[in-house]
Amino acid sequence: MELSPLTAISPLDGRYGAQAAELRPWFSELALIRARVRVEAAWLARLAAEPDLGPDPEADALACLEAAADGFCEADALAVKAIERTTNHDVKAVEYFLRERLAPWPRVAEFTHFACTSEDVNNLAWATLVQGARGEALLPAIDALSASLRTLAHACADAPMLARTHGQPASPTTMGKELANVVARLGRQREQIAAQPILAKMNGATGNYNAHLAAYPDADWPAIGRRFVEGFGLEWNPYTTQIEPHDWLAELFGAVARLNTVLIDFARDAWGYISLGYFRSRAAAGEVGSSTMPHKVNPIDFENAEGNLGLANALLDHLARKLPVSRWQRDLSDSTALRNLGVGLGYSLVGWKSIERGLARLEIDRAVLDADLERHPEVLAEAIQTVMRRHGAAGAYEELMALTRGRTVTADDLRAFILGLDLPAEETARLASLRPADYTGLAARLSREI
Repeated sequence: MELSPLTAISPLDGRYGAQAAELRPWFSELALIRARVRVEAAWLARLAAEPDLGPDPEADALACLEAAADGFCEADALAVKAIERTTNHDVKAVEYFLRERLAPWPRVAEFTHFACTSEDVNNLAWATLVQGARGEALLPAIDALSASLRTLAHACADAPMLARTHGQPASPTTMGKELANVVARLGRQREQIAAQPILAKMNGATGNYNAHLAAYPDADWPAIGRRFVEGFGLEWNPYTTQIEPHDWLAELFGAVARLNTVLIDFARDAWGYISLGYFRSRAAAGEVGSSTMPHKVNPIDFENAEGNLGLANALLDHLARKLPVSRWQRDLSDSTALRNLGVGLGYSLVGWKSIERGLARLEIDRAVLDADLERHPEVLAEAIQTVMRRHGAAGAYEELMALTRGRTVTADDLRAFILGLDLPAEETARLASLRPADYTGLAARLSREI
């Protein structure tokens, strides 16, 4: 079969291809080969720029090198893959590709991949790809979702709703405050994702500059390697085996997985609010909710998000556990695992977009919220017993427990109880007029301050 969105094995390239497409510049095979070419070209240019080190700078050769990196295209990637069919080594294929471009300058060409191990190139390539994806795709998507949640939180700031603890009626809140809680949690994880240092190394086959020193024993190779790595905007890791140990990737994936977990929690709550009728999902013209029940408008976006974020976390968790573990200096199990970075992050992105799409369809039903509150006047028992305790009433909690726990209590029952209390007149009047919808504490203010 010809590869297309319909014949793709992975839903990220098929059904969800449009939602994950913005990660292709960072996690496709083309992107990886291009990143390797750029690292190789930059390393050769770095060597040429160092005094008494590497080939003599030849302007035409360096211009050719720069053009090969900056103009790298799909046809070039196919050329690299053709070389790989012979080498059976993906990084060596990149080296030979550049050597071919530099054939008119054989002295310069010989310094391609100088003193490098494959992982010098790979760790920098992956680091720059993750760096780009984080800044250009992941953080903007998180920010857009957070902004949508914040807007809805502000709009629903003063919409009182019955809270539920252990699934049972509890002290009221507002819908806005429940959404504000999610915004705050997302913000914390977003900052950890944004602040995660991205590390890289350039130190040879076992991290000791063996070949470097053999060729140029007087050069300060750690300083050269550090300047090279930091030139990509990355953090230098001076102590590695053959591979950069990937601890930073595990840390980053942990933060992304925690953000996904927050959103799984929210997706389930949103599903429940829709089930209770607190929210309605606007019907889309022509959309079918059920193949047999014409009335259905299902919360499919939140269900889709829950499923995709679960897949993302399963893979991110595996990568976070696997990548920092290597047999001695290295083994190739990290190489095949790294090729799935875009899969874990891709399912995350699909989930985030599903939630944002679901939010855009929500309409709050304040009448349903109010009716639910009015059915549960017993939630005012907390307020009544707390005021009683302030004024020195003995056994206040126990009196309210006897009146309300496990019993159906009406607003009139509570009012009669309040009027029989020995409280200051103004307190009695305040409690007697209190409705569940008024008993929301600072929820509205907190919603607006997020």
